[in-house]
Amino acid sequence: MIRLITGCILICTISRAQSPAGLVNPFIGASTSAGAAGIYHGLGKTFPGATTPYGMVQVSPNTITGGDNGSGYSYEHTSIEGFAFTQMSGIGWNGDLGNFLVMPFTGPLKTKAGKQGTHGEGYRSDYLKSSEKAAAGYYSVLLSGYNIKAEMTAAPHSGMLRFTFPAGRQSGIQIDLARRVGGTSTRQYVKVLNDSTITGWMKCTPDGGGWGNGDGHADYTVYFYAVFSKPLRNYGVWSADIPDSWTRKLEDVESDRYQQQIGKAEILKGIKEKEGKHLGFFTGFDTKEGEQVQMKAGISFVSMDGAAHNLQQEIRNWDFDAVRNKAHDQWNRELARIKVSGGTTEEKKVFYTALYHTMIDPRIIQDADGKYMGGDGKVHTSSTFNKRTIFSGWDVFRSQMPLQTLIHPSLINDLINSLITLAKEKKKDYLERWELLNAYSGCMLGNPAVSVITDAYAKGIRNYNVPEAYRLSVNSQEKFGNGTLGYTPGDLSLSYTLEYAYTDWCVSRMAQWLHHPEDEKKYARRGENYKNVFDTEKGWFRPRDKEGKWLPWPDSGRMQPWYGTMESNPYQQGWFVPQDVDGMVALMGGKQKVISDLEHFFEQAPENMMWNDYYNHANEPVHHVPFLFNRLGQPWLTQKWTRAICRRAYHDKVEGLVGNEDVGQMSAWYVLAAIGLHPVCPGDTRQEITSPVFDKIQMGKFTIKTINNSAENIYIQSARLNGKPYSKCHIDFRDVAKGGVLELVMGPTPNQQWGINN
Repeated sequence: MIRLITGCILICTISRAQSPAGLVNPFIGASTSAGAAGIYHGLGKTFPGATTPYGMVQVSPNTITGGDNGSGYSYEHTSIEGFAFTQMSGIGWNGDLGNFLVMPFTGPLKTKAGKQGTHGEGYRSDYLKSSEKAAAGYYSVLLSGYNIKAEMTAAPHSGMLRFTFPAGRQSGIQIDLARRVGGTSTRQYVKVLNDSTITGWMKCTPDGGGWGNGDGHADYTVYFYAVFSKPLRNYGVWSADIPDSWTRKLEDVESDRYQQQIGKAEILKGIKEKEGKHLGFFTGFDTKEGEQVQMKAGISFVSMDGAAHNLQQEIRNWDFDAVRNKAHDQWNRELARIKVSGGTTEEKKVFYTALYHTMIDPRIIQDADGKYMGGDGKVHTSSTFNKRTIFSGWDVFRSQMPLQTLIHPSLINDLINSLITLAKEKKKDYLERWELLNAYSGCMLGNPAVSVITDAYAKGIRNYNVPEAYRLSVNSQEKFGNGTLGYTPGDLSLSYTLEYAYTDWCVSRMAQWLHHPEDEKKYARRGENYKNVFDTEKGWFRPRDKEGKWLPWPDSGRMQPWYGTMESNPYQQGWFVPQDVDGMVALMGGKQKVISDLEHFFEQAPENMMWNDYYNHANEPVHHVPFLFNRLGQPWLTQKWTRAICRRAYHDKVEGLVGNEDVGQMSAWYVLAAIGLHPVCPGDTRQEITSPVFDKIQMGKFTIKTINNSAENIYIQSARLNGKPYSKCHIDFRDVAKGGVLELVMGPTPNQQWGINN
């Protein structure tokens, strides 16, 4: 009997480890290090903590408050300042959230975190790196400074922490209510409800930094309701006196003056209620060796009652392992939207971690009862869609949202509804390009929401107010577009002009479908405005000023970083004419010249695919480029380079993402390329076929099978769709959606006869 039980445990453990959730490694990309990346943008900037699919709560370790460390965590840091209940994933621009920072401790209470590299000056603690573990829905670590084991798990609107203490008479848990990744919350409130429960809120405004150090206009309030497993006996609040004359942006909060003020905060023992500018809460207790003390908390962006209801709905007792197992099961269900077999263990870990990272945002922001805080500052109730937030538009329109149209169309409906209703609530007549917690942040450029709407409509995803979506798309192009000049002048002329020309084309598509013939003609013409920034003398795209003159051509020509472009150079940005590849190719001198130029573009990229001036996979503008070879009649080069990028740019390690995760985009590219399908032009239902990493991919009713696939056999020799020979290097979205089987025979050398007839 014992042998049978042991065997069952072993089999179950192995099975769990090989399940989709068991293959997830949340440490992939979990570094902000600019040094390791070789560029100020840093690496993946993901967080390793516990969350659920698209959940509102992320309980994660935080190693740093300041700088361009949007996830609050970087793997190479040697100390932890606490465990927050909200995090952003894979972003730059200083970041935001990182609220409700919980830290267990032993010894005297300290009211400031202290800085990296210091010891004992604050509540931050060194940690044993070898003890650190992360899985889908779970994280644990040994805080060596306190000899406390910290474990955390999550539900969609709530989280749970379990601390294993040493024996001591000065043990405790403290919560920094002011803490925020990119600055500070500017006002806090806490109230002790009974001998186990506290509630309160933290108000975060642009005055306290945050998203873009305030330039991103993030303005939100986090409400909490927290319960402790050990009675509140020796508790209190600390309150730092922040003078009214002090500014409170990130650089202020990081200053020695500000930190000294926090360090001498007044400690108010036994106080039951307090509002202030920089508050924290603590509870102290005696502990026996190995004693476990737990804390669970509900989070809401609506109200304290909402936070309480969220917790009561999701975590009703103190069974930490049950919450952890439920989170694991939730991940298994979501990740099973795509099932892969074959490939190496590393490839499967990379794949399912990538899929995991695409399922963090756009996250739900409504409470369990459907209430959410609107852009008008009023509470609304959603009955027809799930209110979502964090739309990193400039990044995610390229791969992340097209992926979701394949595996999670209801999420696309949610997102579009969220953007449309937000525009109404904020009395804006256009769509935001980078939305965070109701903020029209204005981050990056273009009109990516127009792309998402057009792509959704083209694919039959239409459960939203279509006329309003169209009206807002038109208004977005009129407000932010190439206008009467037919191009956008200035230092970012190329990026703006090419992006706006593409979304003009998107509007023309919508106009055609919705029977607005005049708009169709108008925006189709504007979709060709990319030609207005092409200099035939130089043979490449070139920025103009408002008088129409070309900006001075640099010595390095199209290789010059930031010459008319955003985070790129003209060589990289110039390939972005997805709506008219044939027209682009004609401008550039014809197919053979373009193919040769593209091959050079890829061949000059470094082996590790880190940031560079050629094919720069670390940044989004080039993500469609490998698939252009399909459009140029040489699909074997698409197959060659997508397999190379999958192999060289993605790994099962912290440095496994060559650039910022960017809210799912970097990972979504891998998911699509690895299954063998990726669009060049969202808004067009054509999906480019490339060489899958895996032997078999099941995605709903559609299956992709490969024969003789291997690391050497990367070239498609022939194909069959539903048993019939298939000679195209692309497939329509509708054929994928209705289901079937695409079978690809693979080989070690290109078949230059397959897929060339478009």
